[in-house]
Amino acid sequence: MRIIKVGNTFRTYDDSLETFDKLPAQNYVVRFQKNSGFFLEKYADIEIKEKTYGVHMSKVEKVLKAFPKAEKNLGVILSGNKGIGKSLFAKTLAVEATKVGLPVIIVDTYIPGIASFIEEIEQEVMILFDEFDKTFGSIKAADGMADPQTEMLTLFDGLSQGKKMFVITCNDLNSLNSYLVNRPGRFHYHFRFEYPSDVEITEYLEDKLDKQYYSEIEKVISFAHKVDLNYDCLRAIAFELNFGEPFETAIKDLNIINLNSIMYEVTLHLEDGSEATTKLTIDFFDKSARIEPEFCFKGTYVDASCKVLDCEFDHKKGIIYVSGNDIKLESDNYYNNEEDEKIIKEMKPAYMTFIRAKSRELHYAV
Repeated sequence: MRIIKVGNTFRTYDDSLETFDKLPAQNYVVRFQKNSGFFLEKYADIEIKEKTYGVHMSKVEKVLKAFPKAEKNLGVILSGNKGIGKSLFAKTLAVEATKVGLPVIIVDTYIPGIASFIEEIEQEVMILFDEFDKTFGSIKAADGMADPQTEMLTLFDGLSQGKKMFVITCNDLNSLNSYLVNRPGRFHYHFRFEYPSDVEITEYLEDKLDKQYYSEIEKVISFAHKVDLNYDCLRAIAFELNFGEPFETAIKDLNIINLNSIMYEVTLHLEDGSEATTKLTIDFFDKSARIEPEFCFKGTYVDASCKVLDCEFDHKKGIIYVSGNDIKLESDNYYNNEEDEKIIKEMKPAYMTFIRAKSRELHYAV
């Protein structure tokens, strides 16, 4: 029998009771019961069952190197669309954190008062909020309850004892409290996750596919220039291809469907070496469609058109293109005069390229 005294209260426990001065370096999850309040429950060991791609490990090492040197809490935001590696990064960081002696506490549910409970933990720990924008969604306060994200701001500010590393993953940046983004005092790092590049797709599929199906990889890369493919999509594609089914057939049955047209940077190259670029939304899966961008060459406006069916994918350059023989040039009569008409008649298209327009860069390029 063990007896624990808290204030003037004595409680008896069986001999399995253990006491610690600090939380052991393992994984925990926050739980709540009405009668006893908040407590930590041991969480299963996190296993990394798949290879990490890109610069994940270097970023993990960067965070773990910075935390001991930080004078207060260190915050890390992991943002990006679903299925592109945020959770895998968070798991990898958690595994490496426990190796260097940091307990990892997972918060998967919002309960009023949870910030105060976490604040009471007076030792260095890693707190992981997976899908923070969903779990702690900004909702209208009801019954006197504070907004979930607003309640966490004081915790993130680090006014309590016990330095902590806060890690949040989010899919939609716009759903985060404005006092979290662009606030390096609260969240020092912000790692933005993008869709896999051609190189990463190739590396992933070579790891997952039987060698006899490597010939399908170029088809997948070509497809990825028309559709956003995350690692969930690539995993499903690899699974089907390993049955020996060609990509053209496999993709028709997968839960990867054409919902939106994609924005492209379209560049018209003329035989004299001049070029002009514009942006256009294109659906390359509409085989009956025509592509009709408008360009401006030194004040002269020209409409260039081609068929979607005439477009090809250059695997060496990683771009979609159409040859000059399949491009038709016409004058934009609204802007041009007779001199412009003569210039356009002399223009000879060499080829036109279509490159996926990147989303606006969140980080500054200096």
